[in-house]
Amino acid sequence: MFLINALASALLLMLALSDLRRRRLPNAIVAAFAALYLAHAWLSAQSLAGFERHLATGALALVLSALLFRFGWLGGGDAKLFAAVFLWSGPAYASTVFFIVSFLGLLLALAQLALRRAPSAAAANPELGWLAPARGVPYGVALAAGGVAAIWLPPAPGYAPVVGHAAWLLLTNARLT
Repeated sequence: MFLINALASALLLMLALSDLRRRRLPNAIVAAFAALYLAHAWLSAQSLAGFERHLATGALALVLSALLFRFGWLGGGDAKLFAAVFLWSGPAYASTVFFIVSFLGLLLALAQLALRRAPSAAAANPELGWLAPARGVPYGVALAAGGVAAIWLPPAPGYAPVVGHAAWLLLTNARLT
């Protein structure tokens, strides 16, 4: 489990750096991050009900982020990463992750406003170019931080993994008579 979590965290770091440098979130990396949740759920023998709750949370996040994209408030890559992060968080930690993402997004936006007010400071320090206001808010950074929290938070209360993969298969294919 640790290896999957570490790999997912590394992918989020790559996404955050990509967003800072180019304001792009590569689809392949976002898809790999989402796919790692499937591996995580399988290896942790997550119950089918728990898996479905995570899928529903991710689907709802995708609908919400698609609306934000439609109105121009969020980039397309950000919308996809938003859904993947909330797939990992599930409903138990969705509000916690949403708070982290929102708070860090606010800090990034405030930093850009400060740079806009002091353009000479940004011009004098080329290392601040990654946060240049004209390039937009690198919201993928905030999403990546929320994703790391979603990955490493302990299993939610009520999380009851079934015993082994064979039991999961039996439960998912069982018929009530």
